[in-house]
Amino acid sequence: MSEESVDYDVVVVGGGPAGLAASIRLRQLARQRGEDLSVCLLEKGATIGAHTLSGAVFDPKSLNKLIPDWADRGAPVSLPVSSERFFWLSEKSRFPLPAPSSLHRGCYVISLGALTRWLAGEAERVGVEIYPGFAATSLLFSQQGGVEGVVSGDKGVDKQGKRRKNYQPGLKIRARQTLLAEGCRGELSGQVIARFGLDGASQPQSYSLGIKELWEVDSAQHRPGLVVHTLGWPLATNHYGGGFVYHQEQNRLAIGLVMGLEYEQANLDLFALFQRFKTHPLHRTLLQSGRRIGFGARTLVEGGVQSLPKLTFPGGMLLGDAGGTMDVGRMKGCHTALYSGQLAAEAAFGLITEGQEERGSEYASALKRSWLWRDLWRSRNLRPGFRWGVAGGGIHGAVDQGVLRGRAPWTLSHREKGLRIDPGPHPCRPATPSLQVDDLVTFDRASSLYLAALSYEEDQPCHIQTTRTTPADNQLRHYCPAGVFSSVMVPGNCLQCKGCDIKDADPQLRWSAPEGGDGPHYLDM
Repeated sequence: MSEESVDYDVVVVGGGPAGLAASIRLRQLARQRGEDLSVCLLEKGATIGAHTLSGAVFDPKSLNKLIPDWADRGAPVSLPVSSERFFWLSEKSRFPLPAPSSLHRGCYVISLGALTRWLAGEAERVGVEIYPGFAATSLLFSQQGGVEGVVSGDKGVDKQGKRRKNYQPGLKIRARQTLLAEGCRGELSGQVIARFGLDGASQPQSYSLGIKELWEVDSAQHRPGLVVHTLGWPLATNHYGGGFVYHQEQNRLAIGLVMGLEYEQANLDLFALFQRFKTHPLHRTLLQSGRRIGFGARTLVEGGVQSLPKLTFPGGMLLGDAGGTMDVGRMKGCHTALYSGQLAAEAAFGLITEGQEERGSEYASALKRSWLWRDLWRSRNLRPGFRWGVAGGGIHGAVDQGVLRGRAPWTLSHREKGLRIDPGPHPCRPATPSLQVDDLVTFDRASSLYLAALSYEEDQPCHIQTTRTTPADNQLRHYCPAGVFSSVMVPGNCLQCKGCDIKDADPQLRWSAPEGGDGPHYLDM
């Protein structure tokens, strides 16, 4: 590792909504007050947006505060939600359900990848230095024990630790404040949570895994701005989750399936379930004359206020999904991530420029005074309510949100239940019917991964460390949507969804960032 280092006032790790909002707000404040504040943003993807994946139905309320004239400045937020539909699915039929009127009111159907690229341009315009292709792999600590920056990983080191011809040494980036905006299950975020015991007063975290495809469809089937959500088939009645179809601009639609990761069947295959989901008559009619142009997967953090860790630590803060600010009640996390980034930036700016050490805790205080906290509090009982299954959780959610409007005098707890599961010594009946590929609506993993434009330096050290030497003997290989754990481990298939870091039965499994710039190269996902 190189001893070369650079200094900034603030280093932001992660080029998603939270990190970009924080960096923009920091520079806005510096300009307003005539301060010379240096801000550096690191993104492990090859470009901003390369690792960004979301539904996405977007509430612009946080963007209104950050960049009030975003529409005039050409933000890719232009298609308002025109109508909403909600269905319960059986294998062949659909049954309409009442759609909450406030779920998508005032929202837009967008590509989050396009929005983050636009935000990156705005960040550079106000003076943020952005470095895509740099994976922050470890933290720097001061003599007092606080965080004082990060280290980016070396590039061009082979499996034996030898330097290749394209070797590029890592870099120490020292900063007065380190803002971690890595998204769900961030590597450095996990390190600071463990080191400083930030989750000591929190309940267990809840996670889901989502798979999404992007399609171009026939204009006769396209309804710009239509948002569809589904419950039921192909998920079992005890499986939390559901599907979505969002009609975007230019005859495009996003279709996906999300499932909670607390399921117990060791050989459940979410990829195969998603392919079956598309064969429902509701979806086949849309897709059969269309063309699939994108594929990806990502985990979601859904524990809400009960599972939020302490968001500040000596020398830095957790932002967005790195802390767990997704609003499960509205099925949205982009606008909450944007707002948490702004609040963290304002606290960090005061701490640095005014020398007020107590401003470190101002971030958490401001969050608890904001609409963001009120929204999270209102939806706090939704996710844990699904302990009673989809039907029981749905009825409870309707009462909790529709009748009580989130003001129940009780707060349900997340179950003290591990997400990792033991397949046992004996094979069990397949939890998912075998996948029937027609290359029209349903596809295999190989063709799907091709659309994710995966790119890895094959000779680099494996970024998934595990004690398991025979993945094929462990039925948990089914959980990975990319098939990384097949007869042999194939790290080059990794979509960096972090599902294995959450679900795998091996307690020693550790996911770490590969070489910067490696992984998927999503376009408009």
